Amino acid sequence: MSIAVSIVEDDAGVRSTLGKLIDASPGFRCVSRHGSAEAALDELPKIKPDVTLMDINLPGLSGVECVRRLKPQLPGIQFIMLTVYQNTEHIFNALTAGATGYLLKQTPPAELLEAIRDVHAGGSPMSSHIARKIVQSFQPPVSSDPADQVLSPREAQVLDLLAKGYLYKEIAERMQVSYATVHTHIRHIYEKLHVRSRTEAVAKHLNQNRSRREAPVAG
Repeated sequence: MSIAVSIVEDDAGVRSTLGKLIDASPGFRCVSRHGSAEAALDELPKIKPDVTLMDINLPGLSGVECVRRLKPQLPGIQFIMLTVYQNTEHIFNALTAGATGYLLKQTPPAELLEAIRDVHAGGSPMSSHIARKIVQSFQPPVSSDPADQVLSPREAQVLDLLAKGYLYKEIAERMQVSYATVHTHIRHIYEKLHVRSRTEAVAKHLNQNRSRREAPVAG
């Protein structure tokens, strides 16, 4: 079954381009396009798409506020913010409001489609620049039970590639495994590290590596 996608974007040209991209791609269908947050608030509850691409800087009500109001009504919809902003405050406001992905508007079409698949499958896609911004903005708490965090060599390799900004498809190609296998590794990584997103997993990975480098050498 194809993934039903709605677009909330005030720029008619961008809205049209996104809609055509989605409709022309196997496994996707654009079910609605909206030029404002107000229109989306009125129409999305009736349409109930699987994924909504939401611009932040909309005329009138902002995209963040639109997500904040829609998410309680439509918990099953996954919202991806599609924006030009890399500001940390904008990112956290969007995620706090209920967004599950955050991509820059210049994201290549193939990566955008992969992000829609990812968020629909339970992931939290973000541009690598955005993920780095979030990683730099906080240090996650270290689990009290290090044994829970032991990853297999293949899982560690996947996490290292994630930290370097590789997409799932690229990781599959580099490791010569299937896309589904990469998703399985990532699910196990989330479980072992007690995280719920790529960003949290990468942040914990970087924090642990830094702790190992700074640890005093015995003797």
